[in-house]
Amino acid sequence: MEKDDCHPATHPFIHELKLTRAQRIRSLVLGVVLVPLRVLLAAVFFLLMWLIAPLRTAGLSAEERARPIKGWRRWFFHPIICQLSRAVFFSLGFLWVRVKGRRAGLKEAPVLVVAPHSSFLDMLILCPTQLPTVVSRSENASLPVIGALLDFNQSVLVSRKDPESRKKAVSQLNERLTSNGYWPQMLMFPEGTTTNGKVLIKFKPGAFLAGVPVQPVLLHYPNKLDTVRWTYRGTTWTEALWNTTSQLYTNMTVEFLPVYNPSPEEKEDPSLYADNVQKLMAAALGIPATDFVMEGRFPVCKLGGLSLPVELESPPRETLSLLYKHGLKEPEVEAALKEMIDRCQSRSQESTVSAEELGSILGVTDGETAATICSLFSKDESVDLRQVCLSVAAISGFFSFKSLLHTGFNLFDSEGKGSLNAQTLSGLMGALLGFPQHNISQLYTEAASEGQVTEENLLRVLTTHQTYQRVVNEYLRPEALLDGKTINNNANAVHNGNGSLHYKKSE
Repeated sequence: MEKDDCHPATHPFIHELKLTRAQRIRSLVLGVVLVPLRVLLAAVFFLLMWLIAPLRTAGLSAEERARPIKGWRRWFFHPIICQLSRAVFFSLGFLWVRVKGRRAGLKEAPVLVVAPHSSFLDMLILCPTQLPTVVSRSENASLPVIGALLDFNQSVLVSRKDPESRKKAVSQLNERLTSNGYWPQMLMFPEGTTTNGKVLIKFKPGAFLAGVPVQPVLLHYPNKLDTVRWTYRGTTWTEALWNTTSQLYTNMTVEFLPVYNPSPEEKEDPSLYADNVQKLMAAALGIPATDFVMEGRFPVCKLGGLSLPVELESPPRETLSLLYKHGLKEPEVEAALKEMIDRCQSRSQESTVSAEELGSILGVTDGETAATICSLFSKDESVDLRQVCLSVAAISGFFSFKSLLHTGFNLFDSEGKGSLNAQTLSGLMGALLGFPQHNISQLYTEAASEGQVTEENLLRVLTTHQTYQRVVNEYLRPEALLDGKTINNNANAVHNGNGSLHYKKSE
């Protein structure tokens, strides 16, 4: 199965449960009785696990805790926690779990890869797989109950904000997956986040780094109402919990596919390995395999190594929408963009500005709106003007792409060498797309001539290369919403020789 295009129509991060009037009434009536009772029962079973789980490691030294728990501590406590875990989900309405296929043994497949990932309710998969170890955010270790269960599970903990933590987690994964049965089987959700289940998003390589066989596991929820999904936008986790527990019961099917043994090429290339397993699982599910992924707070699509924000979610489009909602008109937006570009070109002032300064340049009097725009492009309280002006200008309809690239190239070629290195090319593409670019090696290779990326070569690649011309045509096309109408003024944009941008009004 070929990968599906990164198109908003296949957006995997939006799920909205639409109920008929009769279904809403039924959910409300049953929910008033079932939801409090089920949540209370689940809480009781969680409390029991919280009390029992720490007993398995009680009295062990740090060195002993760093090894797999075996002997009487395992055979006595493991079944208890497993049954209590099943009781939690039974109380929430998962009365039956249908299992298809055979779960592979530890030495056959050291890791189970599960998809699609729909919500926290997917954790039921731990029961039919006999509580394999998992990977979790280190922040979860401090949560009541959850922290105790992660310790019981001897989970691999990782902080996404700490590079050293990620390196340590990778090392632990490799050690466990190549231990030849010394460590228990692991279970991972390679998508890394929850989706609406209509497509499979790009698999993260963590489960495939060690190059060991994996067993793909499919999750199905064959119910009339798809209540379990909890995604980036749409149904919230509280709504998913209410809608699920207010049903008389919820079905779940776990399907074990045959073990996937990697080829020599896949062992050497974890990304290739991950992509091939993704395609296989997508084909078994009958849904597309896509290059969507969640980076930071935004859903993006991978194309030629670039991270492209999903069209409806991109920071520049949200910025343009906010400006128009704030009451700015076309000429005011155009003037603000020109002022930002002129300020960046002057090089006499820092291109990094505070949210307050950004609001002043944009003509936005509302501090909250300015802060919101700033937060779209930066996690800090300041933002690089080049990223704001170039990305918004690219979709504003006021400037041609050729003139915009010329200006952007000069802004990032600060030494005037006429060429960009990998770092500055990454900065330029990040500014044009309004989203950080961490992997531009493929683009750099295509555009580099004798080890240098010139403006001429970069323009050629971006406008003629089969992959990268899609970036220009689909993600940098000049388009803006004004009073609900699409405008495109590209034909009126002109470019002069000193690198500045001008917009020529129609006569």
